[in-house]
Amino acid sequence: MRYAIISDIHGNLEAFVAALETIDTLGVDKIVCLGDIVGYNSNPEECVDLMRRKGIITVLGNHDSRVVGLDDPKDFNALAEDALYWTMENLSAENIAFLRSLPRSRIVDGCFLAVHGWVNDTDRYVFGAMDALRNFNILKISGGINVCFFGHTHVAISYIEDHGAVKINADQEIAIEKRFNYLINPGGLGQPRDRDPRAPFLIYDVEAALVQFHRVPYDLDKTIRKISKVGLPGRLGERLRQGW
Repeated sequence: MRYAIISDIHGNLEAFVAALETIDTLGVDKIVCLGDIVGYNSNPEECVDLMRRKGIITVLGNHDSRVVGLDDPKDFNALAEDALYWTMENLSAENIAFLRSLPRSRIVDGCFLAVHGWVNDTDRYVFGAMDALRNFNILKISGGINVCFFGHTHVAISYIEDHGAVKINADQEIAIEKRFNYLINPGGLGQPRDRDPRAPFLIYDVEAALVQFHRVPYDLDKTIRKISKVGLPGRLGERLRQGW
């Protein structure tokens, strides 16, 4: 099986469509999203519609949970909060119900775990080796799964654990070995935060035991114009251009 792993679309339809067009050329069997379909950008309704139409396997993100009232947005910064309340007013009841139905984690085909933040917490960020080690310890309790894909930080990165030692890996290809444990982030498709504005995702080939990271350009100017047109804060467009 070949899986495309995407995360943090955040209502960026142009980035989402561009990534899907590339994914369609890569011989993928299934697409898995690690949450945050909505938030920040101007097409939350269209992105959820596309997610559902394509039958993408999805978990709940922290923006998704707040836009449907499952969690309190009091800990959001001003930009995120402005976009959140705008999104609430621009989602159909049907798509709100869909987001509300999403699980916070999924074991996909017995092959890997899909989460948004920490293994056991949608809201917490995996920042660095110590956070990764804590997550590896939680992951081991579940038994049998040595690969976990996570999002939330919007930065493509891999953590590899071997008997309590964690290595941080930024390579574009990662060979998966049964003797190691892996936490892997595909990056924020709709709002990258690594100074590269192109939309990131990855491909996991289970039979080849290989993860490959990809970046695709998209019509960034169009996305920024739409942010301004609907009245969302201009800073959100500036962040996209900066890749931050």
